[in-house]
Amino acid sequence: MGKALVLLSGGLDSRLALIIMKELLGKSNVEAVYFILPFEEYSNRKEDVIGFSKEQKVKLHIINCVEGTLLKEYMDIIRNPQFGRGAGLNPCIDCHIFMLQKAKKLARKIKADIIVTGEVVGERPMSQREDILYLIEKQAKLQGKILRPLSAKLLPPTEAENKGLIDRNKLESIRGRQRKRQMELAEKFRISYPNPAGGCSLCYPDFCKKVTPVLKSRKNITAFDIALFTMGRHFENGNIILGKNEKENEALEYTAKKHRKGIIITPDQPGPSALIKSKKYEREAKELIRRHSKHTITGFQLISHRLSKGPY
Repeated sequence: MGKALVLLSGGLDSRLALIIMKELLGKSNVEAVYFILPFEEYSNRKEDVIGFSKEQKVKLHIINCVEGTLLKEYMDIIRNPQFGRGAGLNPCIDCHIFMLQKAKKLARKIKADIIVTGEVVGERPMSQREDILYLIEKQAKLQGKILRPLSAKLLPPTEAENKGLIDRNKLESIRGRQRKRQMELAEKFRISYPNPAGGCSLCYPDFCKKVTPVLKSRKNITAFDIALFTMGRHFENGNIILGKNEKENEALEYTAKKHRKGIIITPDQPGPSALIKSKKYEREAKELIRRHSKHTITGFQLISHRLSKGPY
């Protein structure tokens, strides 16, 4: 009997892929991997994935791509995708190749024979066309090794099927964007699941407007930069961020404390706070606060969270 490593994103498709593999191989022969990616749209996805894995009694591996060398590698893909972008900055094909390459290394480590994804033929126009699925396999050097249980009967048999590790008759033949069959399976297996969504903030034009100037002006993007993309109005290539409301003011303060970077500027009257990445932006940040406040601002408080006095 084989062993499977399932790429678990937390969506319905990947949840079903994991359960189908459990049905075929038993829970002791199935493990999952979740990638924390820099531009995930939902902040609670990690907790959802951890909760689902525990519920299914499946060992979960987490690969964090929001720090260290993996973040640098991922941002290089964002800057220069080999296979183009979608509607925004989203390099979907390159992103899939990146994750499968990392999954391949993990599969070797845990001695998994099969790499499994929840991909559905034709569900996503850029990354899940049949020809693109083959391209991704080839680029990741995993030809014939990736099992997609939800669409397997529409695709050539994988090595696992040819070796008799997987019963092809128990796999699905789902195609397209309708989710009727997936919802039927979810009811059959009695699992809950989040509403379908794009999942990547790089698909959205307004978000890309925040990211693009920073990509152009900064060689190294940090976890601090990534966190700040999700909040506020951005000025001066992302070196000044203004909170849009009280909740965002608090989020800016929390982010500065957490990463121990940046300077928070708060006005003496109700209004937007600012986070600046260098003191040279102090004067402009104060003017922006005045411009975006409904009250007359006469004074400010500065709180530094930087680790050192060196340049950011």
